[in-house]
Amino acid sequence: MLAVRALNQFYGGSHTLWDVDLSVPAGSRMCLMGRNGMGKTTLLKCIMGLLRTSSGGITFDGTELLNCPAEHRARLGIGYVPQGREIFSHLSVEENLRVGLGVRKNRTRAIPSRIFDLFPVLRQMLNRRGGDLSGGQQQQLAIGRALVLEPKLLILDEPTEGIQPNIVHEIGDILIRLNREEGLTMLLVEQKLPFARRVASEFCILDKGRRVAAGAIGELTDEVVRMHLSV
Repeated sequence: MLAVRALNQFYGGSHTLWDVDLSVPAGSRMCLMGRNGMGKTTLLKCIMGLLRTSSGGITFDGTELLNCPAEHRARLGIGYVPQGREIFSHLSVEENLRVGLGVRKNRTRAIPSRIFDLFPVLRQMLNRRGGDLSGGQQQQLAIGRALVLEPKLLILDEPTEGIQPNIVHEIGDILIRLNREEGLTMLLVEQKLPFARRVASEFCILDKGRRVAAGAIGELTDEVVRMHLSV
């Protein structure tokens, strides 16, 4: 579904991504891993069109993305949950969810009911400002906002960061459910090893902007963790 080929990216004179290859098959749950500052978020932003790349290719469902603006990538069926959630703190929960409706192909004005089936707390807090929610509730809102698009691919950057353990487990359950029941393909950056092993079907590790390991999640052995993820 998503293919990144020999991707290179620079911040000024700093070479941040080095010939990165990444394949996310339809129906998979790919976890992008690595120590801090190794290029994970940079790669996601390149996929979303938020950062320019210097060479290589990114293809989604057969469409080359490099010349597509970010909003067009969303219309192709890519939902994005950024690091830090980036909800609109002064807008209500309902208004945050409605932000994504304009990108949908059918231009519906109704928030899909399944958002509230997945996250009942959002229905209860529909009129509350986003900034008044807890961290876990804000993360549920950020995921719900991305799901409003009814994407084929959901990209999540550190969905468990700064969230209480019970909500972390709940989010993991929902991601697995979306994948198994609806076939939603996922690409997530995650630092928490137990969460990654539970939720992901495959993994890819970046080290200093280079892909150094990849495979089925069962191949993420303790030795691989010691080599590429331990600090």
